Amino acid sequence: MSLLPEQRYPSVTEIVSSARALAAHRPGLCALRQVGVSRAGRPLHLLSVGHATRAVLVVAGAHANEPTGGSTLLSLAERVLYERELRNDTSWHFLLCADPDGAALHVTPAPRTLFDYHLGFFRPAGPEQPEWSPSVLPPDRLPPETRALTRVIDELRPYLQVTLHGTDLGGSWVQLTRDIPGLAEPFAKSAAELHIPVETGASDAAGWPASGPGVHVMPSPGSNAAYPSMPDDARHSTWYHAHRYGGLTAVVEVPMWASDLVDDPAPHPAPAVALRQLGRRLLRDALEVELVLTEALPRLPGPDGPLLRAAKWALELVPGLAGDWAQAPPADTTMAYVGSVDAFGRRLPLRAAAMLLRVLQEADDRAAPRLEQLVAAWSDAFAVRFRARWVPLEDQVEHQSRTVVAAARHARDRAA
Repeated sequence: MSLLPEQRYPSVTEIVSSARALAAHRPGLCALRQVGVSRAGRPLHLLSVGHATRAVLVVAGAHANEPTGGSTLLSLAERVLYERELRNDTSWHFLLCADPDGAALHVTPAPRTLFDYHLGFFRPAGPEQPEWSPSVLPPDRLPPETRALTRVIDELRPYLQVTLHGTDLGGSWVQLTRDIPGLAEPFAKSAAELHIPVETGASDAAGWPASGPGVHVMPSPGSNAAYPSMPDDARHSTWYHAHRYGGLTAVVEVPMWASDLVDDPAPHPAPAVALRQLGRRLLRDALEVELVLTEALPRLPGPDGPLLRAAKWALELVPGLAGDWAQAPPADTTMAYVGSVDAFGRRLPLRAAAMLLRVLQEADDRAAPRLEQLVAAWSDAFAVRFRARWVPLEDQVEHQSRTVVAAARHARDRAA
C-alpha cells in the first residue's frame, strides 16, 4: 500500500506548467487560456487541442481529494496531440482543475497509507463543490468556479463531457447521464488488464440501471432517489448542462487503493440486516466525532473556515443516510453493493474527523491527539477490512485514459 515518491500526484501549478509547455511546443494545435477565477482569485485554465467544431470536454479536479484526474488529463492531452486519429474530426478541451482552492487545501500529494491520505484530507461542503452546487443552491448563489464551467460548456457545446473522479479505496466504475452503447466492454477489458476491480454495486449509483458491469446510467429526472435524505441530486448538477446541446456526461471513477470486495456480484444473504447494522455503526462513529466537535468548538476561533464547514456538512448527512439504509434494500442486493455501502459508511465520519483534526491541530487544541488516534484507527481498520492494495499511479492514469478515449469514440458513433 505504498506510493513511491516519483509517483506523487502533481500540484495544480505543475499541471498548468506542463500544459503551458505543451501549448508552446505545438502552438498551431494547442492553446492555453484562462476561463475564470476561483473564489480566492486563483485562475481556472483550459487547454485546447485541435480546431474541429465537434468537441470533447474533460474536467479534472472537481473534488479536491481525488487527485488522479490531473495526471490523467495531461496524459490524455499528450495522447490526443500525437494520435492524429483522435483529433481528425474532434477538438479536445481540458479544464485543468475545476476547484483550485480546494486543491490547495488537500495536501497529500504522495500518501503511503490511508492514514497519510487522511492527514491532509479536504473535500468541500456540497454547496462549495463546483459540479454539485447547482443541485443545492439557487442560480444567483452559484460559486464562480461553477459559472466558469457552465460558460465553457455553453461555448464548446461538447457532444461528450468527461469528468475525472476517483475513490480512495474501492473499485472503478462509470456514471453516465445517457447510455453509451459499447462502452462497457472496453472499460471492463482495461480494468481486467490492469488488475483494477470493477465496482459493480457502487452505492453512488444505487438503484440506477446498468448497461454493463460497473457502467451505470443515471435515471431520468423525476425518478425516485435511492437515498431520499441526500440534499444533492446528480440530475441537477453541471453533469446535465451538456444535455441542452445534445451532449452527455461520463463520470470516470478510479481507485487509489483497490479492494476486490466491491466486485462480488453474488446475492447478499441478508441485506436488510446488514444495511441496518451499517447504519447503526455510521451513527455511532459520527457521534464520536460530534462529541469532540462539541467539546472543542467553544475554544475555536471564528468564523468557520472551509475545513470546519466541510466537517460539519459531512456530519449533517449522517442521520438521514442511516435512516435511508434502514429502509427496504434495493431488489437483488449483491455482496458488492453492501460492500460499497460499508465503505461509504466508514468514509463519511472518517473524513469529518480528518478535517476536524486539521482544524484542531492548527488551533493547537488539546482534543487533537485524541482525534488523531481515532483517524489512525479508522484508517487502518478501513484498509484491513477491505484488503486494500495500492494501484500504481500509472495504472490509475492508464485505465482512466483508456475509458475516456473509449467513451469519446462510442459517444461519437452514438451522436452520428
